[in-house]
Amino acid sequence: MERWQVVTVVVAGYLLLTLLIGLFAGRRVSASVAGYVAADRQFGLLAQYFVTGAMIFSAFAFLGGPGWAYAQGAAVFYILSYGVLGIAPWYVLGPKAGRLGRRLGFVTQAQLVAGRFPSRSLSLLLALLSVAAFVPYIMLQMSGAGIVFRAVTDGHVPFWLGAAVSYLVVLVYVLFGGVAAVGWTNVFQGIIMMSVAWGLGLYIPIHLYGGVGAMFERIADARPELLTLPGLNAGGEPWSWGAYSSAILASALGFTLWPHLFMKSYTSRDDDTLRRTVILFPTFQLFLIPIFLVGFAGVLYPSPPEAPDFIMPHMILQTGLPALVVGLFCAGALSASMSTGDALMHAAASIAVEDGVRPYVRLTDAQQRLLMRALVVVVGAVAYYFAIVQKQTLVFLLLTAYGLVDQLAPPVYAALFWKRATTPGVLAGLAAGIGADLFFFWQRDLRPFDLHEGILGALANTLVLVVVSLFTAPQPEAHATVYVEPEEEAAGATVEAVA
Repeated sequence: MERWQVVTVVVAGYLLLTLLIGLFAGRRVSASVAGYVAADRQFGLLAQYFVTGAMIFSAFAFLGGPGWAYAQGAAVFYILSYGVLGIAPWYVLGPKAGRLGRRLGFVTQAQLVAGRFPSRSLSLLLALLSVAAFVPYIMLQMSGAGIVFRAVTDGHVPFWLGAAVSYLVVLVYVLFGGVAAVGWTNVFQGIIMMSVAWGLGLYIPIHLYGGVGAMFERIADARPELLTLPGLNAGGEPWSWGAYSSAILASALGFTLWPHLFMKSYTSRDDDTLRRTVILFPTFQLFLIPIFLVGFAGVLYPSPPEAPDFIMPHMILQTGLPALVVGLFCAGALSASMSTGDALMHAAASIAVEDGVRPYVRLTDAQQRLLMRALVVVVGAVAYYFAIVQKQTLVFLLLTAYGLVDQLAPPVYAALFWKRATTPGVLAGLAAGIGADLFFFWQRDLRPFDLHEGILGALANTLVLVVVSLFTAPQPEAHATVYVEPEEEAAGATVEAVA
């Protein structure tokens, strides 16, 4: 049996096991919308730890991260920086959102925001914004799966087929298992990701250079620009400090505002579980270090990859590892891709129904679940199409998505921490923020100080939200208190329904 065939058999076994875990997990929750979207709010620390880590670190980390280390050098360290900064607010945000979800029945981020700022238009706008941000992120995951299959099978499994097969498995267990399937497959996939990353990340520098220190000494002599902050941009020119620092800030700002991550606060058993997850999260993030080492190991390797995002599988195949190990690497890379893609597809469908359809159309519980499943298929198909035709790097796709997600920060923080915020202020702020983000995305040369478009959009968003709120009538004190004040102070306060 040829090497690519052995690799394919190993990967097929991984995909089958993942499918079985997902289907089994889905049978352990109720058949209600709360069961499909929030797993009956029963996730403990183990599930939350791996759901958070595996869901965040995707094909972007496993393939895009080494690609940036290889081509952009020190620029890749922005990923480590924003992860540490971005998770910190979740220590406060997560428990507060989870508490409100348990009290008021929320299962999505937009339900919380539109609950504080009653407006069907706001609910629909948040749904559209969330799904729009999800599409490039899902594209990223599918691209990662296609890259891995194509590389490790020597092209026998083409890009389009590899992406299709892996996401067909995701589609099946998300359709039938909901967020419970997402959670428990993430536990399995997270363990594989971490094991493969540390094993290969330490082996390759030792095998090629005799050690990590020796590798960096040789890179410092031959390519010192790659080890000088802030590194290089996608065009191979020195990355400006404005672009580097604002990429960190844009990513950190949106880190815990991703709707699919925010929704996991509603799956948690209690507040302490969420806080412990935040404290433990940096231990998961450490797996990025060996991943980056593989990218740096390729800098001085004589044969270049087809593209920077291919450096990880390229180095695996060039170092003479047994077919079984190559298959396990493929499983690890697919774990990174699928453990995020499943959460995104599930969240996109759930948000579209809960926040985009249900405020306008009265649906039964069974109809909601059916429509969510149909939209899982639709969102997956749209993302798959664009994944096949797009040519951008994985890191670029994620940074693009963060620009839109950053616009969720002002309304969420206003809902939870500022009583004077009003519905017109939030709507006007969102319109200004989205407009500014899109303008500076298309007119990149006009960005002041080379700042990320997401930061510029968030600044416009916040300014307009504050000004319009101060010039419009405040909300009733009792209503705002439910969201802003601690639970014990808000006991007995009333909540308005979405108008």
